[in-house]
Amino acid sequence: MITNTTTIRLEIEKGIRQKGHSLSSFGKLAGINRGIISGILNGNPPKSISIRQLDLMAEALGHPEGWMYEYYVDECFINEKADWRRIKAFLLRCTEIGRYDCIQAVLDRLMEDLSNTVSVFGLAEELYEEGKVKESLPFYECVIENEKHQHSERLAIAHYRVFRASIGENTEETFRAAVRFEPFRDRLPENFMLDGLFYLANIYYLLQNWDTVERYAEELSNLVTMVYNIESKKIDNDNCYLPIKTERPLVFYYGQSSLIKGVALEHKGHYEEAKKYILQYMDLSWFKGLDEDGEKEVHKLTYFATANMYLMDVMMGNITVLPQYIGFLENHPEEILPAISNILKAANEYEFDIDEILSKFANVIKNDFVYSKSQSKISLTSRYINLHYQLAIYNLRKQSNNEGISNLIESLKLSIKIYNKNKILDIIALMQQIKSIATSEQLAEYENLLKGVGSDEKINNFVHSFFRSN
Repeated sequence: MITNTTTIRLEIEKGIRQKGHSLSSFGKLAGINRGIISGILNGNPPKSISIRQLDLMAEALGHPEGWMYEYYVDECFINEKADWRRIKAFLLRCTEIGRYDCIQAVLDRLMEDLSNTVSVFGLAEELYEEGKVKESLPFYECVIENEKHQHSERLAIAHYRVFRASIGENTEETFRAAVRFEPFRDRLPENFMLDGLFYLANIYYLLQNWDTVERYAEELSNLVTMVYNIESKKIDNDNCYLPIKTERPLVFYYGQSSLIKGVALEHKGHYEEAKKYILQYMDLSWFKGLDEDGEKEVHKLTYFATANMYLMDVMMGNITVLPQYIGFLENHPEEILPAISNILKAANEYEFDIDEILSKFANVIKNDFVYSKSQSKISLTSRYINLHYQLAIYNLRKQSNNEGISNLIESLKLSIKIYNKNKILDIIALMQQIKSIATSEQLAEYENLLKGVGSDEKINNFVHSFFRSN
């Protein structure tokens, strides 16, 4: 009976004959001892082949990388028993050359015994810690699909790793990743949970779901306060204090919980209440256990609080602070883009003129990518979406119709790019009201963009109503 393992050996023997080699000359060419090759081909039972040996022989025979890998899966299961050392070496090699078909075949065999999820999880963590995030994902997905204990920390971490890796440029896909991860957030170790809540809050910020942003800010606040109280006691009582291992300094999460809560309240129009939360992160120099990185975070938070306090005054219609706010922005150009969007929002609400401000920062706004290299693309794109949307309203209010509609179309382009469904709906609703003042070229461009908005039922209903009314 010819099996996959005998097929590999038959192909090696055939290749050796065709090349006219003896075992000795082939061994020298491949860099493998003649006795080992003989044991592999002629032993009774045959000696197992390591993946390294198979690669060396494939190269000596002139075959490409990954030769016979689909047959090698059986080599990992001697007498149907998993040889983890051999399996791990094979899986790592498959990740290097992208043979995910072989990875899946091995994982399917391994999951015949669900206790192997422990080893698979360990391999996933090893790859992740080495920065091989994409390569680790099939192994985390395997754990997610096969972990028996639904409340295990291992399963929660696997969900968390996949969630973090899924945060990308498409808001709809990122949202799906968030929904999948959410039920497992409170099963994580505290150091992972801090980041999990922080990223969940930021995703719902991009989706403009302010109630959910507020909820996750509160969860983050409760968690980080509890962790800080424990850490604070350790600092007071332990001369050899070692801080909890977190991705960022603990003070970052402490400050961000108040910052995010304040932002959510701001977007809900609760400006006075938002100010109370701004004061909570205005000065965190009292925070225990600050190292150099922690001190930097305290400085950043003070800077954000200063900017946001100016912003709250403007959003409440107090335009007397605008000169001070503008002076602050001139010294902190990285804040200009989000600030201008919010100043525009206030100008639109309270109907005041900011032409001079827009003119002052025209070049900086246009080239803001220079100041935003550390930002995610989705976050930066969202800022430009809001900027052009508010500019559209501002220009339309000032009867600059052509410019306003151009701004609205630009906002739509960017919203479609990252599939920000909520903003697409806002733009379509506004365009329905003003389409009579659009030029034929603008309408043609707009209609062409609408054809690429996807298959969402609510959006499509808006789109169809637009075309029916034309």
